[in-house]
Amino acid sequence: MKKLRWGVIGAGGIADRRTIPGMMLAENAELVAVMEINMELAEKCRAKWGCPKAYDNEADLLADPDIDAVYIATPVVLHAKQAMAAADAGKHILIEKPLAMTSEEGEKVLEYCRSKGVKIAAGLMMRFGAYVQAMKSAIADGRIGNPVSAYSQFTCWYPDMPGNWRQSKKNGGGGAMMDMGVHCIDLMQYVMGTKVKEVAAFQDTLTFHYEVEDSSMVMLRMENGAQCVVQSNFNIPDDAAKWRLEFFGDHGRLCGDTVIGQVDGGNLDALFCGDVGGYDAQQDVKTSKSEQIEVEFGNMYTREIESFSDSILNNKPLEVPAEEAVYVQKVMEAAYRSNDTKKFIQL
Repeated sequence: MKKLRWGVIGAGGIADRRTIPGMMLAENAELVAVMEINMELAEKCRAKWGCPKAYDNEADLLADPDIDAVYIATPVVLHAKQAMAAADAGKHILIEKPLAMTSEEGEKVLEYCRSKGVKIAAGLMMRFGAYVQAMKSAIADGRIGNPVSAYSQFTCWYPDMPGNWRQSKKNGGGGAMMDMGVHCIDLMQYVMGTKVKEVAAFQDTLTFHYEVEDSSMVMLRMENGAQCVVQSNFNIPDDAAKWRLEFFGDHGRLCGDTVIGQVDGGNLDALFCGDVGGYDAQQDVKTSKSEQIEVEFGNMYTREIESFSDSILNNKPLEVPAEEAVYVQKVMEAAYRSNDTKKFIQL
């Protein structure tokens, strides 16, 4: 099988924990080179994954003719510069979210990549979760009727760490919403097949002392009329976390427990009511039997890499085009404006 040859810019962090292991399992991908901030770290990554080459700067990696595509997993402040450099080198790009520091900067990156004839996708890998795909299919098939309400919560414990780029507005652009809520907002749109059209939000730093938010609640009105809530936190202990993704329609529900995150799994409580009938004045709580939806769990990162590689090798549309990540960033920017102005923001 023909394989897409990859280079990784920023081979520590999420790349080392998740994406490179997923890449190593992908049948149509080959890891050629890794890059880190110094050669000692780069060589350590190269040896760990058994790839041929290591670099301590992106320019040398991008000049390598044996590389077809790059995965960029550096601090957000570096994304735009590195993505455009990759486009100059003719490398296709998979880049971690957010695409750039602002949606305006992200639009410039998109246009630049188009002008250079390279494809760019965003690292919204949760779309490849087995239950996420099942929920999307069920809604598309009308099994819960018209979606009217949705809720998601995604959290972690992220205490003060001096020098951490995710806790800096200058380097990360935002906090809990920018890092975690971004996935939930994207999944609201992706699973229901609709876009956000209105936003209201609260952002606070309640527990820690860094300048970005450790607590976020975003309310979304979708183009299909559904009303959604996304909560993201850096201040809920991991042992207390409940990662939720839930959709309610006028004919049923899809309630996912731990179906989001970095590991494909969790449980899905699905109920399809069919003919709902008339008003029940008694309003007794009823125990309804959920329906089991069979899925096959796997590695979301492998699916992400295989999907991107297939798009490049066989000239297919990207499953997660970076344009969609830029729109999610516009939603997040609207959420920050809503908090600051105490107003609803139209998109």
